[in-house]
Amino acid sequence: MTTIQQNLAAVRQKIAVAAQQCDRSPEEVQLLAVSKTKPVAAIQEAIDAGQRQFGENYVQEGVDKIAHFNTTPFANQLEWHFIGPLQSNKSRLVAEHFHWMHTLDREKIAHRLNEQRPADMPPLNVLIQINISDEQSKSGISLTELPQLAQQISQLPNLVFRGLMTIPAPEPDPARQLAVFQQMTQAFNQLKSEHPQIDTLSMGMTDDMANAIRAGSTMVRIGTAIFGARDYA
Repeated sequence: MTTIQQNLAAVRQKIAVAAQQCDRSPEEVQLLAVSKTKPVAAIQEAIDAGQRQFGENYVQEGVDKIAHFNTTPFANQLEWHFIGPLQSNKSRLVAEHFHWMHTLDREKIAHRLNEQRPADMPPLNVLIQINISDEQSKSGISLTELPQLAQQISQLPNLVFRGLMTIPAPEPDPARQLAVFQQMTQAFNQLKSEHPQIDTLSMGMTDDMANAIRAGSTMVRIGTAIFGARDYA
């Protein structure tokens, strides 16, 4: 068994334990393997270990990897999620290649993705990014802006509004960390009354996964714990 296979098994076990501790089924929590900066060989190891959902932060890097794996027997099994900030001049590449987009925070980007989604592809699954910790350095909208953007997205035929995503500020106090995640879950549940089709709450990474699951996350984004430290050189 390779290191990546071992890491994936360990992460899946942690998800299962965290879910069971709060009386949830592990099947309620999807694992998104964050493969940014990692070579296709590492992704192939994860695929060999049964992983099928991958998250990429950089548009061109992600597109290149998608193109590579589209030539393999796994092409129709893989699901590619764009999870980084998106500039409007790169929106066409996301619309034409990815299955999911997690970081939608502007009506302009929503309209571009809707217009640029190819007619022969299913609608693009989108999540609205919430800046829950109100950090200047992070993308996302405030919860007060959510109802309006959600309504606008829901009217676009080539997008499917699936839910919310957040990246909270690091919080050493577990109780405060949990409270932030619970605030997101409350907003998610309120949104469901207006948009019953939403089903995805993308929150939780390597260091805060357990509390995110406890609060109600349905998708955790894990990179380092699977692939090891990233090399940005």
